[in-house]
Amino acid sequence: MVSKKPRIVIIGAGMAGLTAANKLHTASSTKELFELLVVEGGTRIGGRINTSEFCGDRIELGATWIHGIGGSPVYKIAQEISSLESEQPWECMDGNLEEPLTIAEGGYDLNPSFVESISSLFKNLMDLAQGKVINEDCEIVARLKQAAAKSAGDLSVGSFLQQGLDAYWSLTKDEKLAVNGFGNWSGKSLQEAIFAMHEYTQRTYTSADNLHSLDYNAESEYKMFPGEEITIAKGYLSVIQSLVSVLPAGLIQLGRKVVKIEWQLETKKNGEITNGWPVKLHFSDGSTMYADHVIVTVSLGVLKQGIQHDSGLFSPPLPSFKTGAISRLGYGVVDKLFLQLSNSDDDQEINGCNTKFPFLQMVFHQTDSNLRHPKIPWWIRRTASISPIYSNSRVLLSWFAGKEALQLESLNDEDILNGVSTTVSNLLSHNLCNSAGIPQPKFDKVLRTKWGTDPLFLGSYSYVAVGSSGDDLDTLAEPLPKTGTTCSDSLSSSSPLQILFAGEATHRTHYSTTHGAYFSGLREANRLLKHYNCIVV
Repeated sequence: MVSKKPRIVIIGAGMAGLTAANKLHTASSTKELFELLVVEGGTRIGGRINTSEFCGDRIELGATWIHGIGGSPVYKIAQEISSLESEQPWECMDGNLEEPLTIAEGGYDLNPSFVESISSLFKNLMDLAQGKVINEDCEIVARLKQAAAKSAGDLSVGSFLQQGLDAYWSLTKDEKLAVNGFGNWSGKSLQEAIFAMHEYTQRTYTSADNLHSLDYNAESEYKMFPGEEITIAKGYLSVIQSLVSVLPAGLIQLGRKVVKIEWQLETKKNGEITNGWPVKLHFSDGSTMYADHVIVTVSLGVLKQGIQHDSGLFSPPLPSFKTGAISRLGYGVVDKLFLQLSNSDDDQEINGCNTKFPFLQMVFHQTDSNLRHPKIPWWIRRTASISPIYSNSRVLLSWFAGKEALQLESLNDEDILNGVSTTVSNLLSHNLCNSAGIPQPKFDKVLRTKWGTDPLFLGSYSYVAVGSSGDDLDTLAEPLPKTGTTCSDSLSSSSPLQILFAGEATHRTHYSTTHGAYFSGLREANRLLKHYNCIVV
């Protein structure tokens, strides 16, 4: 074989792919050990990170939060490049807004203490599911621990939460469920709806369409960094740009969508597909490229699509242990909806009433469809809140998940504006400001994300579904072929490490996050550096 530099091709210019490229380049640039290339199917870098602007404010169409600053590599990079401060306003710049205004369908303003009792219950239940220490003497906790211990290993977060709510009701005195002056709402139906409101928020955290599909046992494996959760003032994309800044021009190729990856399931007589290369990439424009190693960082949604038929992404098809993990793991859709308040709704005070749009929590009827307002669209009913992106912004934000998110993607702007206006009008119909004769809020512009129907992503992020486990995340991270561990300065006859996998869905404890994607890119870069006897840092 003619001596050559190993060629490493990274598929995808998101956090995982660019972290791997950054590491491989900086660790070997002085020796020029590799021929390195990043191919990206889209027209931009960043993947599921996409900083943009809307009505003068900086917003995030994709990843939004640094989930805990203690130990987060994303926070460290943002801090090093001075991206945590900006003169331009940005999304969630002041963290959590003031206390929410919680209003039930029909315009009924709920007492914060009434809401807090159910909110606290939900939080405690999620803490218990996530393995956090809570009051062991609580009777509800004791009951739930017994129930979880008796489950056959297929307990869902949704069923666990329902058991917790049922246990709460069984221990609650009837008088605590009595309410007056709330139209067709009973105390129990209000509590059920408030509880559901928090479930809807949890859906956006996990991307699960229904929490009954979210595995209970995996919740305690998921890890959060300590410290506050913040957004990046100069935009999440600034972190991506920092990773790219050290890479030479031409290393990243945009508009290069891979449609097939040929690899060697078994060693052939000549040990390669052709001309000394074990992997062959086919692109959508008909061109091809050869490589020694390919790091695949496409989303789990693209992998799911890629294993659905014989003419899928991989040839030969991936082995069953890999396809099984891909099939079992969950992957959902989370979309963001931004709306601009009309100029007539700028902050003003009339008769001592401040008309600034509140942090509005929305409580909708759950079980009895006859009690529901007929003009509130179904795709809003499993949405928890709508609020300004920071205290004085005229830009509002609402989060959608699952089938409601997919419906949002299919609607035209007028339908969205009408649906939100109808819902907000219903909820604020009895509000003090509106009883003073102040017009209902109106909206001028709308911007929504479309992660579910974007063919480069087909969703937002992964979760451990019922029937899956953290083991499947580890399996997804395993390189192919599974055999062949010889480390040398040249390819061994078995051509090891042909296909490596990175991305948030390959990290057991930090899946669904940008830092999980970062760690996975670092992991695969270090795997290759170790293979070629380079020092792993």
